[in-house]
Amino acid sequence: MLYPMSVGMESLMDDELKSLEDKIDLLIGLYQETREENARLYRLLENAEAVNRQLAERMQTAAERLKVLLNNLPEG
Repeated sequence: MLYPMSVGMESLMDDELKSLEDKIDLLIGLYQETREENARLYRLLENAEAVNRQLAERMQTAAERLKVLLNNLPEG
């Protein structure tokens, strides 16, 4: 059996639904912002890792050159 709602109760339900809708919209917005930020951070990480690899290669090359120089130094 259905009971008729009073005007005040209907208004209260409308207010609650509007509040829930606003919260869902906010949550969706925050989710999208977070996804964009994560994508930006992922790109930054990829760039940092590429720079790190380049620097490691340069250090390896420098170490090899130093080793050759040290081996070519006269003793004594």
